[in-house]
Amino acid sequence: MSNTRGYMVTWTTYGTWLQGNKQGFVKNGKILGENEGLEQANRKMLISDIFKLRKEQREIVRTAILFEAERIGEKIIALSVCSNHIHIVIGEGGNSVDKVVNRLKCAAYYALRECGVEGRIWTRGYDKRFCFDDRPMKNRIAYVMKQRR
Repeated sequence: MSNTRGYMVTWTTYGTWLQGNKQGFVKNGKILGENEGLEQANRKMLISDIFKLRKEQREIVRTAILFEAERIGEKIIALSVCSNHIHIVIGEGGNSVDKVVNRLKCAAYYALRECGVEGRIWTRGYDKRFCFDDRPMKNRIAYVMKQRR
């Protein structure tokens, strides 16, 4: 990844953004549109309650992510913690994307557990978008900043 300026990652809270969702969804790096049948099939497969972050939980997640990123030497350029998903733009660091996302998701998970949250919190996996020059980096930063609530 030495040719990248950074990357944006997104992950969702459990059960909130299923494949087939009317807002679209990402699968294997491709953005796909609404598919009500697929969404309903995925909804039936849920093994835990749908989880959404309340306002105070969003701040707990934000703090945990920023703390862990600093601890592992990753530079967070933009961060948006919404009720049903997280967007982060990260500058090129020394760790693999998988390692960074795993550490950030785990830090937020354990911070929420310490506050009494039970059940599933995150969906498995995440979406990543690499930024190879300034224009896509600026666009992704602007997008994430617009998502902040």
